[in-house]
Amino acid sequence: MHPALSVLFLTTLIGAGQGLFIALFLLELLGGSSLSSGFFVGGSAIVVVLCVLGLIASFFHLGHPERAWRAAAMWRTSWLSREVIALPAFMGVAFLYGAAHWSGAGFTLALGLLGSILSIVLFVCTAMIYAAVKVLKEWSHPLTVVNFTLLGCASGACLTTSYAAFFAPALVAPLSQATFSLIALSLVTRGAALVRNATLKPTSTLQSALGIRHPRIVQKSQGAMGGSFNTREFFHGKSATFVRGVLITLLFAGFVFPLILVLTVPMLAFAVQYAGLLAERWYFFAEAQHPQNLYYQTVS
Repeated sequence: MHPALSVLFLTTLIGAGQGLFIALFLLELLGGSSLSSGFFVGGSAIVVVLCVLGLIASFFHLGHPERAWRAAAMWRTSWLSREVIALPAFMGVAFLYGAAHWSGAGFTLALGLLGSILSIVLFVCTAMIYAAVKVLKEWSHPLTVVNFTLLGCASGACLTTSYAAFFAPALVAPLSQATFSLIALSLVTRGAALVRNATLKPTSTLQSALGIRHPRIVQKSQGAMGGSFNTREFFHGKSATFVRGVLITLLFAGFVFPLILVLTVPMLAFAVQYAGLLAERWYFFAEAQHPQNLYYQTVS
């Protein structure tokens, strides 16, 4: 599949925001009385900013942005519609959570719990947009939901650690250990998905599609010298060397380096990890092989 930059930024930015909010709530639940309200206000502001940036990025993927409001109309059957509803609901609660801390209101834990639940719902909705596509075996698996959730939580925890390194140094040590565990766990599950997808066997071949049993059938051209919608939207168009480079980048920048940095230089950990997350999300789309590429992948 073709990785759209707008979707890469949308999913990684809001995912980090969701993970950050969950981390803030857990910090308050486990001992927030020792932290200043400003720490939670600033954290909530970062959550809202990340979600707004992700929302802005999403508009670049729409053919008619003025009709974006219609995306929520099919909430009974569409995971995309459910995501469109869950995202602003989560953003609203995150804003109220920060405002409650700023004003000194006494219901911050209730808002934190509600926001955390909405965050998990949003993770599921976003992941199911892809996991529900049965024709793409690389996506149609429970690991898709697991990885979207764990990677979001890990990036949010990493961002919380980087944030704490500047504004709450006493939290860095416990946060680093928790973040290390989350990144390690997400590496295991994402690695499992990579291994699984690398060993998948296509159910369709040129022979089965054409009904011809000859062992050597080669698709030379789909008949369009300039390409078409099919070659642009269902195939990434990059070389095998480039794809391998992205895979190496996602493994090291997304997992190995953050595991080291979160324990040594936590203020830099999230910046490095986010670059790796963009590579991970690009690879997530690129590794999905649409059956139509048996014919439409090649241009004259």
